[in-house]
Amino acid sequence: MADSRLTRVSGTLTSLFESLVPPSTLDQDDTDTESRIDRAIQNAKATIYQADGRLPPDTNQAQDLIKRKLLRENASPEKAARFSNLYSRLLAIPILNQKWAILYLLYKLSEPALPELRPRNPLTDSDQFANIPRRQEPSLDKSLTSEDQEDGRVYPPQAPHNRIHGFPSKVRPEQIHRDGVSQGEEEENESAVKAPEQVATEPIRPKQQPPAPGPSEWDLLRDLPFNLQGVSSAHLEFTATTTVKLPPTLPVPMLSVLHALSEPCLLYRGLADYAEAQDGGLIDQSLRSAINDELRSYLNLVASLESEIRQALAVLDCTHDPKATRTTGVTLKRCLIWTRDATMGLRLMKLIVEESKQKRGGQMISLIHGLSSSHGDPFVASFAERLLTRIARPFYEMLRHWIYDGELIDPFHEFFITEPDPNSQPAIDHRHVATSVWEEKYKIDSSLVPSIISSEFARKVFLIGKSLNFIRHNCGDSDWVIQYSKSNSKSLDYANTASLSLSIDVAYRTTMSRLTHLMSTKFGLFTHLAAIKKYMLLAQGDFFELLIESLAQHLDRPVNSMYRHNLTSQLEHAIRHSNAQYDDPEVLRRLDARMLELSTGEIGWDCFTLEYKISAPCDVVITQWANTQYLKIFNLLWRIKRVEFSLNSTCKRCMTGGRGVLAAVSDKLGNDWKRSRCVVAEMVHFVNQLQYYLLFEVIEASWEKLQEALHKPEATLDDLIEAHTTYLNNITKKGLIGQQRHPVTGQQEDSLVVQVHHILKCMLGYREVIDSLYSYSVAEYTRRQQFSAKIEQRTAQGRWGITERDIVGDSRASTPTATAGRRPFKGAQLLPEDSDSPAPPITNFGITDDETHLNSLRSRQLKLSAEFRSRLSMLLYDLAHQPDVNLRFLGVVMNFNEFYQPVNVRRQQARRAREKRELERRTREATISSEGNISAERDLNSSTMKN
Repeated sequence: MADSRLTRVSGTLTSLFESLVPPSTLDQDDTDTESRIDRAIQNAKATIYQADGRLPPDTNQAQDLIKRKLLRENASPEKAARFSNLYSRLLAIPILNQKWAILYLLYKLSEPALPELRPRNPLTDSDQFANIPRRQEPSLDKSLTSEDQEDGRVYPPQAPHNRIHGFPSKVRPEQIHRDGVSQGEEEENESAVKAPEQVATEPIRPKQQPPAPGPSEWDLLRDLPFNLQGVSSAHLEFTATTTVKLPPTLPVPMLSVLHALSEPCLLYRGLADYAEAQDGGLIDQSLRSAINDELRSYLNLVASLESEIRQALAVLDCTHDPKATRTTGVTLKRCLIWTRDATMGLRLMKLIVEESKQKRGGQMISLIHGLSSSHGDPFVASFAERLLTRIARPFYEMLRHWIYDGELIDPFHEFFITEPDPNSQPAIDHRHVATSVWEEKYKIDSSLVPSIISSEFARKVFLIGKSLNFIRHNCGDSDWVIQYSKSNSKSLDYANTASLSLSIDVAYRTTMSRLTHLMSTKFGLFTHLAAIKKYMLLAQGDFFELLIESLAQHLDRPVNSMYRHNLTSQLEHAIRHSNAQYDDPEVLRRLDARMLELSTGEIGWDCFTLEYKISAPCDVVITQWANTQYLKIFNLLWRIKRVEFSLNSTCKRCMTGGRGVLAAVSDKLGNDWKRSRCVVAEMVHFVNQLQYYLLFEVIEASWEKLQEALHKPEATLDDLIEAHTTYLNNITKKGLIGQQRHPVTGQQEDSLVVQVHHILKCMLGYREVIDSLYSYSVAEYTRRQQFSAKIEQRTAQGRWGITERDIVGDSRASTPTATAGRRPFKGAQLLPEDSDSPAPPITNFGITDDETHLNSLRSRQLKLSAEFRSRLSMLLYDLAHQPDVNLRFLGVVMNFNEFYQPVNVRRQQARRAREKRELERRTREATISSEGNISAERDLNSSTMKN
């Protein structure tokens, strides 16, 4: 504690007196000025050490003392108010610890200095008794004894100070300054300062033992070259890598100079150990090499300094004159000045080494580049620039191999482009995640991108190398890559940044154009995309019309009864008899028909799908995830196409039978068929509008945008992948597939695609009812035709056309004889068929099975039509509240004449559920109340009977 206090006091006094003592004249040497400064420092130390270190008791009231003083000396309270404001700001500063002591010091300094008068002693004040021994006054020796003994340091004894003038009254011969000034010169200077009367009144002190002399400045200079190389000497010992032991007997100014000179010594030791290490990556090794070169330059400086010191020592040894030190020009302070720039360089390298311990690769380059480009000190900037030129060489070598060969040569993972280990990557289902070898093989580590390049520059570099690697290994065009590397490869370095940017731009355009050309011509990427649109998105209309007609009879059967060769044969039939036969044979070869995963109870319509096979390298654009999305869209369009085919078949049958069969039974089923035609027309309108929206408003519009993106002049493979992904996302989002759950309820059953599937399923159910009704109409028409033929035959034979047996026998069939105002009688007597008696009047007849079947068909017809309208109204309500304008447009075209009233069926169902719960609650309360009344009446009756 004492050591730090003394060091702090010495440093403060040194800087103070160096600024206060006037500079030396031309005829005066620097040594005289330093001697005067040292004497002034010693006097100031004596004054300070004699002072009492304890704070006065009124220190804590320094604020009040200063405030009262300002109010007392000034008529206006403005200064006191300003002091209060400044005091509040002072308290908010956390750096100062002894705020009140500082204020008390300022308060005491503001008071006028009064001389401290000592009591007059006639004997001692007289000149006649100047040689009489007197009692020694308290001096600094006793005050420093205990403190110096605690820290183990010995200070030379100081003379007592005159309390009035503040200078030492006498200097003993032992107190000679250790900087080369002779004893006679110092005594001569001291006598020039002192007044005669002060010398006369000097108290005689007993002679003390002088401290052990420390090493001279020349001894320290002789060892300095070794110390600067990190080697211990007789006076400076390196106890550890970061610690040096200084001589304790030197004066404080000399210690401060040695302390400053010890910094390059310690820095050199640490940097030399770092440069000798062999671990780390390529950029770490380049940093060690650069530091080693700088240390060699530092050693050259040390050698020059050693030469100067040896010359000065030789001059001193030859002359044996202490005054010769002034002519040599070599001192510790001048050595400190000569090594200032080298110390700054060592300090900067040490900072770089410490900061780079947790960094690697581009992070280290960014660290040094920040010092070279952003630091305000020109020396630091130029030094860091020189280091950066050598450190960045491995980075530029890796960059050259990447942009000209497409090979990543990075054994220590220092480059900003990385190759992930496939074994360490988590398992990914590529059917649900849009990934490929193009995106997974190489990645950009943004934390390793050095600040010497921009993010756009890094992206271009990444695409160039990745494209070359893809062309070499995936496209099988390694010859072009080798030729490109031979014709364009050149060395890269940090000095040629402008030419590097130009080279990157040229390489970027060349590789991107080559890769796009290969994908479009050799591998036919654009042809495959057009083929997928035709055959997976139902753009080839005539092909699908033939395919669905030929497969209809097969797909109506259960899945387990279908075979793949039947599907492929029908697919070939549809291709040969449609315009698909003129497509590229490579496209037709990739088209195949298959069944999805089987499940119990499904039919062929539910599992049939088409498949377009994609091979490498086109699978980087049309990934497995893209094939899954195409399959989802195809399944939706295939269901819509199936419903359209079913409704068209039903309408065709009804139109062909409308003038024959259906007209004959119109008296009984006319209203049913009229209602059916209206509902079927609504369903056909819904299917047509939905199919138009998906094929034209969604797929065609998205296809146009995809074509624009694909045919851009500077489109890269990443641009193609992004454009295709956007194309699929637009189709799935606008095509009702992208929304897997309802945005409000969060239920999957309430999503748009599930609602559409329910509506389509309801249409297929209604089509089955129409087919059943048509079959019933045909059966009714056949019975009527048979009955009419029988009547005509009997009439021609001269018999009755209708007998009782006909009526009873036809009781299970509805004929014109059992209609309108006639009811068969019960228990009618059966007559022989050959009887010529006419049929008696029918009074009663039971309900037949045909009527039951007809009633069930009518109820199913009404139920399905009501369900269709309800679900359609709910779908229209959800479409009207969609954020996408295209989906809202779909709801408008489906209900252009506002025939349907979009309602929130879910809210109605919730309201009905609440009403039902409320009704049940009231019923329970009424039941409980009635039971209570009944029990009360029973108690009253029982009490009355007892009375």
